Amino acid sequence: MPDHKPVTPYSDTDVSKKGQVTRMFDKIAPYYDNLNRILSFGIDILWRRKAIKMLAKENPLTILDIATGTGDLAIEAARVIKPIKITGMDISANMLKIGNEKIVKKGLTDVINMEIGDSENLKYETASYDAVMAAFGVRNFENLEKGLSEMFRVLKPGGTLLVLEFSKPRYFPLKQLFNLYFKTFYPL
Repeated sequence: MPDHKPVTPYSDTDVSKKGQVTRMFDKIAPYYDNLNRILSFGIDILWRRKAIKMLAKENPLTILDIATGTGDLAIEAARVIKPIKITGMDISANMLKIGNEKIVKKGLTDVINMEIGDSENLKYETASYDAVMAAFGVRNFENLEKGLSEMFRVLKPGGTLLVLEFSKPRYFPLKQLFNLYFKTFYPL
């Protein structure tokens, strides 16, 4: 297996990846939702809907949304699945603040609870959720194996793990378009 250098948001710092991710998301929180829509050409909304539609078939009553950000996936789950409880957890207090505002506006405070937390050291009991989900967040884990292990730990036996994440296309012409977009336009 080739050596993989960890990808960090800020390469010129001695702060851990986790600290850098927290700082980055706290900083971009007010713009995050609009950035997602622009950078994905709105496809992120469709992907979330499709993922939740798939999860709805399992009819989970309790859901943990890891790296919830501003709560878009949790909100979609509450709307479609109508579970008893959703816990949205994120490392960024500023993202959670915006998520809480959205949840209040949508009248979902009785279903969705937003909490600060670390995906690699979950404070939840073992086997406590029917479903654990994450959208566009696992790539930001400092230790992917530890984060995934924690997600499985809090999942009830027979529960559902849902991870929605970007992948890198491997074939022409999508591969070339992807590389052009992410190397030229995305950094701007």
